[in-house]
Formats: sequence, structure tokens, C-alpha cells
Amino acid sequence: MNKKVLIVDDSETDLKHLEQIVSGAAYQTVTARSGEEAISKARKEKPSLILMDIIMGDMDGFSTCREIAQDPELSKIPVVFVSSKNQKVDHIWAAKQGAKALVSKPYKNEEILSQLHSYA
Repeated sequence: MNKKVLIVDDSETDLKHLEQIVSGAAYQTVTARSGEEAISKARKEKPSLILMDIIMGDMDGFSTCREIAQDPELSKIPVVFVSSKNQKVDHIWAAKQGAKALVSKPYKNEEILSQLHSYA
């Protein structure tokens, strides 16, 4: 069975682009467009990895990641941020919320594939 990756982004364009990269690498994809939806889908779908934007409308990626990390049912799922936030403080804050990595937009497809191979 293929490994499943949950992709979370409120931008339809970014969501579709990540979905193409991930599915092209033979992973199943599940998508969510908000932090709340991401938590709900993670509980239902049990993905092996979550790729998530930081800047989202309802619940930002940092808050969503923190909630995932504190949930015994979800805490073992690795989270990798894919975001335009790229300051050193963003990388530090991402790690403090429980994320494994932060890939900066714009990214190369190889950067996403590397995260898939490392964590999914």
C-alpha cells in the first residue's frame, strides 16, 4: 500500500502543485485547506507525513502543528512546513512547535521529494 501524505494549504495553486509532486512520487495524497480541516483529516486518514503551509486564514500552521504534537493520536505524524516564511526565527519557531523541517517557497521539487523520503 502506498504511503499517504496530507497536504495543507489555503492556496489552491500551491495545494495542486504540491499534490502533483507528491502523487508523482507514488504517494497517496489527501488535502486540507485549513488548520481545523487538517486536524480532522489527520485523525481520519492517518497520513505518514503532513506537508503544511504556515500562513493560513483560520488557524495558522504553527498552531495546527502544536495541536497535532500535543494530541496522542496524532503526535507521531511528522509535520514539514512549506512556506514563504524563511527567517531564522521561523525555522526555530517551526522546530519548537514540533515540525521536522521548513521548506521555503519557492522550492525545488527535489526539496519536497527529499522530505518525503526522509519522513514519509
